[in-house]
Amino acid sequence: MDRTAYARRLRQNQTLAEKTLWALVRNRRLAGFKFMRQIAIDRYFADFVCEAGKLIVELDGAAHDGREVYDDHRTDTLERIGYVVLRFPNERVLADPGGTAADILAALRSVRL
Repeated sequence: MDRTAYARRLRQNQTLAEKTLWALVRNRRLAGFKFMRQIAIDRYFADFVCEAGKLIVELDGAAHDGREVYDDHRTDTLERIGYVVLRFPNERVLADPGGTAADILAALRSVRL
């Protein structure tokens, strides 16, 4: 698998929730923190990554239904590598984007301290 091409395809085929969150965090819009999207870490692709805060934000939509065990294992692996992983359902991002951004910022500030 060509990881670069796969990441590019993921970025081009974003869900509405991913587009919404990306609009909030891109270009250092969230308190100056830099986020990247669809970044390869270990054997996984993380939805949104802030390297400075060692934070990964994952959005869970219908594709994650029935995959809780896989997602839990994935989160455990990423946390062992040193990241904090936040998971939000797509519906939360769409219904309350500001609240979602506030939760992400709170997590970043707690990690940096």
